[in-house]
Amino acid sequence: MTIKDLATGIQHIGVPTKDMAASVAFYEAIGFEVAHSNIVPNSNDHVNFMKLKNLVIEVYESEDAVGAYGAIEHVAIDVTDIEETFKRICDLGMNNLNDQINYLPFWSNGVKYFTIEGPNKEKVEFGQFL
Repeated sequence: MTIKDLATGIQHIGVPTKDMAASVAFYEAIGFEVAHSNIVPNSNDHVNFMKLKNLVIEVYESEDAVGAYGAIEHVAIDVTDIEETFKRICDLGMNNLNDQINYLPFWSNGVKYFTIEGPNKEKVEFGQFL
């Protein structure tokens, strides 16, 4: 089984923001709806998943938000088996951020994910809804 066999498509695109209200208002104005809202554990940072049909943008508060072209922080790929995907990535020597499988209590049953870095310093996140 390859990573291609485990992937089902784009899960979301991550965009950091210093102004959540302005970000939510912008995406709502162009047709998105807040599909899920939460606070990141161990912080007071808000996160909103904005949905327009099958496109989801994760807007999350971050003091490190660049606020310039190229500000998209990560692209998340939805997978059917996070443990198998993690094993495959490690076997390929691609776990270049030395990440582990993480858990967040988002959505109905939570999500497990890990992140690697692409050749252009882009982050690629693999995630599985539980």
